[in-house]
Amino acid sequence: METIVFALLNGVIYGLLLFMLSSGLTLIFSMMGVLNFAHASFYMLGAYFAFTIMESTTFWLALFIAPVLVGLVGAVVERYGLRKVHANGHVAELLFTFGLAYLIEEIVKIFYGKTAVDYKIPDLLNFPAFTIYGAAFPAYRMFMLFIAIGMLVGLWFLLKKTRAGLIIQAALSHPHMVGHLGHNVPLIFMTVFGIGCGMAGLAGVIAGNIFVTDPAMAVQMGPIVFVVVVVGGIGSLEGAFLASLLIGLLQNFAVGISASFADIFWFLGLSPTSEVGDITISSLAPVLPFLLLVLILIFRPRGLMGEQEL
Repeated sequence: METIVFALLNGVIYGLLLFMLSSGLTLIFSMMGVLNFAHASFYMLGAYFAFTIMESTTFWLALFIAPVLVGLVGAVVERYGLRKVHANGHVAELLFTFGLAYLIEEIVKIFYGKTAVDYKIPDLLNFPAFTIYGAAFPAYRMFMLFIAIGMLVGLWFLLKKTRAGLIIQAALSHPHMVGHLGHNVPLIFMTVFGIGCGMAGLAGVIAGNIFVTDPAMAVQMGPIVFVVVVVGGIGSLEGAFLASLLIGLLQNFAVGISASFADIFWFLGLSPTSEVGDITISSLAPVLPFLLLVLILIFRPRGLMGEQEL
């Protein structure tokens, strides 16, 4: 029971963190048709910006300033980079974002080095929130949970209950009509791209100190974000939310399973080879999201809640 409770808590928190990353990418793709390969690089920038700001101020200032800075960087990239490349087609956009991801990683290495920086959890949140079955659950993980839920509610309110959100939703499906109504569609595109990057930056701020903040963090998180977007359905925020929770829970529950293939084969009355029998379910946890991706592409190419196929 203890394993189930902790896997559930950690799975939900990790899933919401994935949603913070994937929701921005989903918004960007919905409106602009751009699969931004550099999206996880903005997640990395959020962590590094927060670390730099914390050196002279506090974590709480970094929590607000770093995502704004990342969003501004994203807006500049869209205005002076993607907007010009867009005329050359989607292949050029993919290559641009791929090159941008590599460029950001190398710039980070130049300024911060190739090793991890000492980005710490703030002292105010560095204590156990509660105890379950004799094990302490960190208060900072609960803080991550509240921030992720707050961002989810804020995003829903922005898109569903505000005039700006209605314009954004209209621009997602009918950009030319929105333009004819007098709205500045390029400005909307730049704003959405900046907001999407800012949300990735916020995820980096709150996750960088509980995971590792190093130049490889974008490469480690990037593939799983694309898995979430495809599994949830291209362009679907609801699908991205469901896929994020599904993958978060799937990985965390798998990590907690100590059974091996030998146990499974023994239960089925089979005799496994020693090499296969030694493989544990927990060791396969990192592979499971990509297995889910392959199955989704085979049997449901439009994802869980998407309206268009890849």
